[in-house]
Amino acid sequence: MSSKTIDIYCENTNTVTAYPVGITLEEIRDDLGVQLDNPICGALVNNKVKELSFAVVKSKQVRFIDYTHIDGRRLYVRSLIFLLYVAVRETFPEVKLKVMNGISQGYYCELLGLERKIDDSDIFGIKTEMEYWVKRNIPFEKKGLLTRDAVDELQRQGLEEKAKLFDQQGMLFSFLYYLNGYCNYFYGHHVPSTGYLTTFNLVPYFDGILLQVPKPDDFDELNEVEHQQKLFGIFKEHKNWAELMNVPNLGMLNHYIESERGGDIIKISEALHEKKIVEIANMIDARRDQLKVVLVAGPSASGKTTFSKRLSVQLAVNGIVPHLISLDDYFVDREKTPRDEHGNYDFEVLEAIDIEFFNQQLLQLFQGMEVELPRFNFIVGRREPSGHKLQLGDGHVLIVEGIHGMNPKLMPLVDGTMSFKIFLSALTQISIDDHNHISTTDNRLIRRILRDSKYRGYSAADTIKRWPSVRNGEERNIFPYQENADVMFNSALMYELAVLKKYVEPLLKAVPETCEEHCEANRLLKFFSYFHHIDDIEIPPTSVIREFLGGSSFKY
Repeated sequence: MSSKTIDIYCENTNTVTAYPVGITLEEIRDDLGVQLDNPICGALVNNKVKELSFAVVKSKQVRFIDYTHIDGRRLYVRSLIFLLYVAVRETFPEVKLKVMNGISQGYYCELLGLERKIDDSDIFGIKTEMEYWVKRNIPFEKKGLLTRDAVDELQRQGLEEKAKLFDQQGMLFSFLYYLNGYCNYFYGHHVPSTGYLTTFNLVPYFDGILLQVPKPDDFDELNEVEHQQKLFGIFKEHKNWAELMNVPNLGMLNHYIESERGGDIIKISEALHEKKIVEIANMIDARRDQLKVVLVAGPSASGKTTFSKRLSVQLAVNGIVPHLISLDDYFVDREKTPRDEHGNYDFEVLEAIDIEFFNQQLLQLFQGMEVELPRFNFIVGRREPSGHKLQLGDGHVLIVEGIHGMNPKLMPLVDGTMSFKIFLSALTQISIDDHNHISTTDNRLIRRILRDSKYRGYSAADTIKRWPSVRNGEERNIFPYQENADVMFNSALMYELAVLKKYVEPLLKAVPETCEEHCEANRLLKFFSYFHHIDDIEIPPTSVIREFLGGSSFKY
């Protein structure tokens, strides 16, 4: 090491210490005696995620993180999936692991080429192999090499979809990770070794296996398994859509874009959306004699408003007269709004809605009475008369849009046979490759960053800062009720991230390195770097993506 020294400011110990150039984060951790509630997975260096093997050559600000930090969990999960990949290769050399999607607080996987149903002994064998590698404490090694050599290595390992993506990057130099001879890449950093991966489980789940991971707030406890039949059905549907379009992964999407066929992807994606909305409208039409209210719910940036408007058009085609109502207009007055554990107003709990008044108006409408709908004034925090009077006639139906639509406590006075429930989420149809799915959370965050910038005056840093609170509210108030839906709708579009790239990248680049949100912005920029751009000129004005991108023919 050089005799030159650098200063390291450690946030965990609130100290500044001089170290020789080239010292690793692991050595700094040990020297300072940094300890957290769980094993330290990595660190934030100037608000960028780094592995513990990272050699520091300039003065830096360092914060060590464990599993309780979102990026600590990402480090852990990436490494765990790499370990699962190796265990499958060791147990079934001719089988391919396919990580399909996140579900039930875990990761659903299939074994391609097994040519029979996965049984308990298969799962036991893979899990035993994983535990063996954990006990051996094998290091995850990062190696830099020429991209052409990385592509060759990936192809030798049978990872053709990764090789295609690496080749499309146009980079001279790339990195691969190795685990005892097996190479792979997971678009992010890893924990130091397999010995860190002590908490996991594998269980049967529908047609495949579920990789269970620790709870975010308790590393020693696993998330419970929920058999989410309806959500799983939507995942299977979006898998079928991807196969129909022959775009199973990002490499193939980029190939179509390079071939100037991006417009075809837009047209087919939009047609599939419209077909599904028509099917849902027909389901409602089949029950028109008894249905009075259609409830549309979903998490933030799932496209509830545009979906409701498009559904209204298709209901009108069937001779049904739709009336749109927003649950937001039934908020209680600001001073009556419940507060969260930090003393802030919590607008995402059911108690923020005036349930009694909402049900009173519903019953009046169902009895043929005329009512004046409210409008919530968000500036003054009060509900006000809107001047909009409504009376339901034969063939009329209410479409109520809001996050609590699946909660059975929303309409305690309404007969359940009179309602039809639709749940929306943005479950991206394509994956990056066989081992890296694109999370619905990232898809929605990217949508919200753009919408907040265009229509609400928020920076990307503002949106990223609020996102954990939004997500916590969804986990408490929305997702527990999603299986109550009569039908689910996947609002993601296969092409959308390739379109949004052009608009969101500048917003992410504007997040300064000095703020904590820079870490997430940097991760999303890295994510976008793998996408080729599609122009938005062919996106129709009724598309759900227009709600975020602009140019919609609907009024919001």
